Amino acid sequence: MEAIVDHVAAHLTQALEGERFKPLGMATGRTMEPFYEALIQRLVAWPTPQLEQLKRCWLSFNLDEYVGLSSGDNRSFAAYMDAQLGCHLDLSPCQLQLPDGTAKDPAEEARRYGSALQKAGGIGLQLLGLGGNGHVGFNEPPSQPGSRCRVVTLQRATRIQNASAFGGSPDRVPEQAITLGLDEILAAEEIHLIVTGAAKAEILRTALLDPCSAEVPASWLQRHSRVHVWVDDAACAHLPLLS
Repeated sequence: MEAIVDHVAAHLTQALEGERFKPLGMATGRTMEPFYEALIQRLVAWPTPQLEQLKRCWLSFNLDEYVGLSSGDNRSFAAYMDAQLGCHLDLSPCQLQLPDGTAKDPAEEARRYGSALQKAGGIGLQLLGLGGNGHVGFNEPPSQPGSRCRVVTLQRATRIQNASAFGGSPDRVPEQAITLGLDEILAAEEIHLIVTGAAKAEILRTALLDPCSAEVPASWLQRHSRVHVWVDDAACAHLPLLS
């Protein structure tokens, strides 16, 4: 994780020196946990004035949130982000933006969240993980590149993948979520896809090397001019140019 932490830390330094701090795009999941741990270790070692400036300027938008879970539910992505990042940097909830999983009208909340991101200027640096079925965010297959923030129904494979946070039971994983669409993701200035483990090797190969397809939403990343892919040896085992 050191290489991507170097890049993100350099991006943050440059952003603080600029006229405006453009929002960051945050992701969740087990893949992201060692990244956040390493990033926090790097940031807290910054000189105090620089770290305090970062805390004041920080604004991020997460990709998604489960429908039906409040920010106080420890299974929510809001709770995840506070545990992984917010509490270490003393960030307020308004600095760590996520959809409201308890909104009475999830579809309206999706529209509000997408609008809030646009009003904030869109994403500067976007972090992404990769789902076993090729999803990014919760853009389940099939997803088109023009899809926008919306309510989605999670596939069984995704609920199985995320079951560890719900006592190991896929049936306890919420059936729906609010997710930023591929349109908002692809509008980011730069994208960083983090993929680890042998289980993701084949879907990563498909996403990067096969033609773009709605059946593999991550494949649309091929259309972006500034995508960085960070992998371990196991995840890149099926990439002929890297193996």
